[in-house]
Amino acid sequence: MSDRQTNSTVTILHNAVIVTVDPDGRVFRNGAVVIEHDSIRAVGQSSAILHQFSAKAHQLLDLNGQIILPGFINTHVHTSQQLARGIADDVDLMTWLHERIWPYESNMTEEDSYISTLLCGIELIHSGVTCFAEAGGQHVSGMARAVELLGIRACLAESIMDSGDGLPTTWAARSTDDCIQSQKELYKKHHNTGDGRIRVWLGIRQIMNATDGLLLATRDIAKELKTGIHMHVAEIAYENQFVTDTRKVNHGTVTHLEQIDFLHNNLLAAHTVWVNDSEIDCLSRAEVKVSHCPAAAMRMLGFAPIREMIGAGICVSLGTDGAPSNNRMSLVDEMYLASLINKGREVYTNGTTDPTALPSETVLKMATINGAKSALWDNEIGSLEVGKKADLVVINPSTWTMIPLHDCISSLVYSMRTENIVSVMCNGKWIMQDKKILNVDEEHVISMAKQASAEIVKRAGIKIPDRMNFV
Repeated sequence: MSDRQTNSTVTILHNAVIVTVDPDGRVFRNGAVVIEHDSIRAVGQSSAILHQFSAKAHQLLDLNGQIILPGFINTHVHTSQQLARGIADDVDLMTWLHERIWPYESNMTEEDSYISTLLCGIELIHSGVTCFAEAGGQHVSGMARAVELLGIRACLAESIMDSGDGLPTTWAARSTDDCIQSQKELYKKHHNTGDGRIRVWLGIRQIMNATDGLLLATRDIAKELKTGIHMHVAEIAYENQFVTDTRKVNHGTVTHLEQIDFLHNNLLAAHTVWVNDSEIDCLSRAEVKVSHCPAAAMRMLGFAPIREMIGAGICVSLGTDGAPSNNRMSLVDEMYLASLINKGREVYTNGTTDPTALPSETVLKMATINGAKSALWDNEIGSLEVGKKADLVVINPSTWTMIPLHDCISSLVYSMRTENIVSVMCNGKWIMQDKKILNVDEEHVISMAKQASAEIVKRAGIKIPDRMNFV
């Protein structure tokens, strides 16, 4: 795709395989999509589209059989942790949290968060992501500035905690009222900015760092503002034990959240690994959305009952988590891992294999339309349909990683690599073409990231031990 973006108002992408992920699951073998301003005006067979719209087009791009998909939606990512990639590999969870991540995050400035989000955003775009749900960081204004510049779409949230042991001094001093007021101010400042690409959600870091007062106030303010809540839920077994001991319930986090009426359809529950059948039913009845992060789960958390959740009608999407708990911010990798891990889990739970578990079409929906539903944005994104925003990805399958293409859909999940993604459009504008990020200088961001990350680690006093004999 050598044509560069112009100020045209009508663009036609044609001669492409178009995977719409619409309610009918339509795939056009030789399709075209018409983009007017920031939205999709038409999608269908190339011949019909060209006949009707070619005279009106300001830009006509022949994709020569490449594949067009809806933009991927990463529903759990800590953009502010990108500069911490590699500081907490192969350590136990308490060391990870108390000696690496909290000291790192508490020593970040707003400028650090801006640089970190830029760096993370570059990796997200290269992997086909057009929208992400921020899991919670300290400087939302820095994130928002980066998102606006990158041209990507985001649901941003502050990392909110009003209790718990071992918190950095500045965090421990925050009251419940301060936590709520801070988020209301961020909502007023940033919600619906960036040409409508930025939304502000409310955040709860986790139940072990949240009083019931904070949980209930967050629920009520989110309802008032008509926005979402992003929360880590049932990550580790200890969390359930903590909740059982301190909240006096018979199981854990989801049970308690159900009892205090916190579970609603605007809650995005990240990880949700340690839940039982009764709690899965609670999540389903409340229409809670779940973000499954396969790599991070395997690294630190455990096997989430994804097949059971999907079977119960829960909307499950995909996330990468943050760089210190995954290292790779590629939703392409997460699609591959999601299918394989959940096939393997069948052996773990039932003693026998089931290669049909989480088939490729299900995983593709998790990365697209389910992501949109999880982000409460499915009326505008997540599928290629008339009237929706023009968020899309162009994939070149004609490489050694994907050829031969016997099964287009399975190949997108099992064979595609990040390298196959060549162009990305968000809100009707190209933000990457021919693998080049258009709105920021990648090399400059990388240079800034190197300097900022080293300074944060130094300020935080984090010591990374040598693993081998460096000379």
